[in-house]
Amino acid sequence: MVKLDLLAILVPALPLLGALFIGFGRRKLKGNSAGMLGTALVLGAFICSLILFLGRDGQTHIVHVFDWIKVGTMDIPFAFQIDALSLWMMLIVTGIGSLIHLYSIGYMHDDPRVATFFAQLNLFTFSMLLLVMGANFLITFIGWEGVGLCSYLLIGFWYTTPEFNYAGRKAFVMNRIGDVGMVLAMTLMFYTFGTLNYVDIMDQAGSFAPSNPLIITATLLLFLGATGKSAQLPLLTWLPDAMAGPTPVSALIHAATMVTAGIFLVVRSSVLFELAPYTQDVILWIGVATALFGATVGLFQNDIKKVLAYSTVSQLGYMFAALGVGAYSAGMFHVTTHAFFKALLFLAAGSVIHALGGEQDIRKMGGLKKTTKTTYITFLIATLAIAGIPPLSGFFSKDGILASTFQDSPFAYGILVFAAMLTAFYMFRVLFLTFFGSYRGTAHPHESPKVMTVPLMVLAVLSAIGGALNIPHIFGGHEWLKVDLGTAVEGVLGEHMALSASTEWMLMALSTALVLLTIWYTWTLFGKKTTLDGEPADMPFLKRLIAKRWMLDELYAVLFEKPFGWLSRNLFGIGETKVAVPLTVGSGKAAHGVAEWLRKMQTGNTSFYLFGMMLGVVVFLLITLFTA
Repeated sequence: MVKLDLLAILVPALPLLGALFIGFGRRKLKGNSAGMLGTALVLGAFICSLILFLGRDGQTHIVHVFDWIKVGTMDIPFAFQIDALSLWMMLIVTGIGSLIHLYSIGYMHDDPRVATFFAQLNLFTFSMLLLVMGANFLITFIGWEGVGLCSYLLIGFWYTTPEFNYAGRKAFVMNRIGDVGMVLAMTLMFYTFGTLNYVDIMDQAGSFAPSNPLIITATLLLFLGATGKSAQLPLLTWLPDAMAGPTPVSALIHAATMVTAGIFLVVRSSVLFELAPYTQDVILWIGVATALFGATVGLFQNDIKKVLAYSTVSQLGYMFAALGVGAYSAGMFHVTTHAFFKALLFLAAGSVIHALGGEQDIRKMGGLKKTTKTTYITFLIATLAIAGIPPLSGFFSKDGILASTFQDSPFAYGILVFAAMLTAFYMFRVLFLTFFGSYRGTAHPHESPKVMTVPLMVLAVLSAIGGALNIPHIFGGHEWLKVDLGTAVEGVLGEHMALSASTEWMLMALSTALVLLTIWYTWTLFGKKTTLDGEPADMPFLKRLIAKRWMLDELYAVLFEKPFGWLSRNLFGIGETKVAVPLTVGSGKAAHGVAEWLRKMQTGNTSFYLFGMMLGVVVFLLITLFTA
C-alpha cells in the first residue's frame, strides 16, 4: 500500500517538479537541456503509471495526500482515486505526453523561449494528471482550471502576434463559460449529497429515482462544463483557433489530453448520467450535431492544422454520441485510439510544416512522399486509422460507436455514417494534396530529424495495432478494455449489445464500403493534382457558408461580442467618466477641504482651546438635559 501511495503521488509530482525547476531556472538552461529534463520527468511519470497499471487488483484505492478543507460538515481531502479509469487516462496523458515532449525538442530547438515552453508543457501535464486522478470533484476542478490556464499560455505562446493572443483569450473565455456549469454542478451536488467525493456520491446516487430533477439539473450542468473543455456545440469555436500555438501544443490539446477532459468527466460520473435519460438524449444529439458540423467544415479548409482541428471536433462528437447511448467503454476506446492517430496526424503535420519552413497551406504542397518518406508513411497510417479502415485501430473503436448508436437510434447512426464518409474525404484530400502529385511550393523540402520522426514511428505502430485493446466478440476477442473499465465505471457493466452478429457484420460492411468508395472518389479529384486553381469568385452559397464555419463566429459576434463591447464602452463613458471619476475626485477634494478647515482650527492659542473645551461641556450638558 505504501508503494502504491508513493507511486501515485510521484505521477503528478514529477511534471510539477519539472515545471518549477525549468520555470525558475530557464535563464540558466542551455541548448536542449530544458527539453530533455522535461521529457525525462514526464517519461518517469509514465513509468510510475505503468507500474501502477500492471500491479492493479481491480479495486478502487484512495490515496490520501493530506487533509485540505474542513469547515463544518464540509470535509474535502486532497486525495487521488486510483482505479481502472484513472490509470488508463494516466497512461494516455503521460505516454502520449512524453512522445510529444520528445518531438518538441526537435521542433522548438531554435525558439529563444524554449525553456519557458517546456515549463508550461510540464505544468499542463501536471494539471491534466490532477484532473484525471482527483478523488473528488474539487481536485478534478483544480486540474480542470489548470489545463485551461496552461492552454491559454501555450496557445498564445508566440505572444508578439496579436491574432495568437486573441486565440488564447478566446479559448480561455469560452472555457470559463463551461466552467460556470461545473461550479454550479459541484454546488448542487454538495447541497444534495453533502460531499464532493466521487465514491460517496456514486454510492448515494443509487437511492435516487431515475429522472430526479436534482440529478437532471446536476448532469446538465456537468455536461455544460464538458462542452467547453471538449469543444461541443455551441462552445466549440475556440478549438480551431487554438492552432495558433506551436504544433506540439496542438497535438497535446487536441489528441490525448485537454479535449478528452469532458469525456472523462461524464464517464467518471456515469452513475449520475444513467439516472438522467433526458440528459443522455441531449448528449447524444449534441454529439451527433457536433460530429456533422466538424466534418462539414473540414471539407473546405486549406490550412493543414485547421483540417485536423475540425477533425478533432468531429471525433469528439462521436465520443459524446457514444456516451449519450450509454456506451461508455466504446467512448473511452475511441478516446484511446484517437489519442494515437490524432497525435500522429498533428505531429506528422508539424513535420511537414518543419520540412517546408513553416508553410501550412496544403495548396502550396504536393509530391512530398518522395522527400519526406517517414512522415508520409506515418501520416498515411494515421489517415487510414481515422477513416476507419480495417484492421487499424480507428476501425474497431468507430465501429463500436456506430453499432451502439444504431441500436439506440438508426437516424443518429445514419448521420454518423455520413460524417464518417466526410471524414474520409477531407483527410484523404489532405493526404493527396500534401504527398501526391507535383510539388507546388517554393521551399526545399527535407525530412525531419530523428528526434521528431521516432515519436511518429511509435505512434504509427500504436495507431495500427491499438484496436487489439478491445477486439469485439464477433472477431473472437473478449473486449478487454471494456472488462477492465467495468471494474471502475458502473455504467459499463450495464452495456449490452442487443444486435445480432449478422447485423453487426452488415453495419461494418456498409460503413467500410461507403468509406472506401469515398476514398476512391477523393483520389479521382485530388490524387494527381499538379496545379490548384483559386477559389472561384462565384462560389456556391452553401460552400461559402460551410467554408466560413457556418458563420458561427460571426453569429457569436453579433449576439455577444458586439453587444458586450457596446455595453462596455457606454458603461465606461457614463459610469466611469461621469459617475465614478467625479465621485472619486470629489471625495478626495471634500476630504482635503475638511482637513484644511480643521487645520486652521489648530491655532496654538490656549484661550481658544479653553473656549472650545467649555463649549463642548455646555453642548454635552444640553444634550443630557433634553434627553433625560
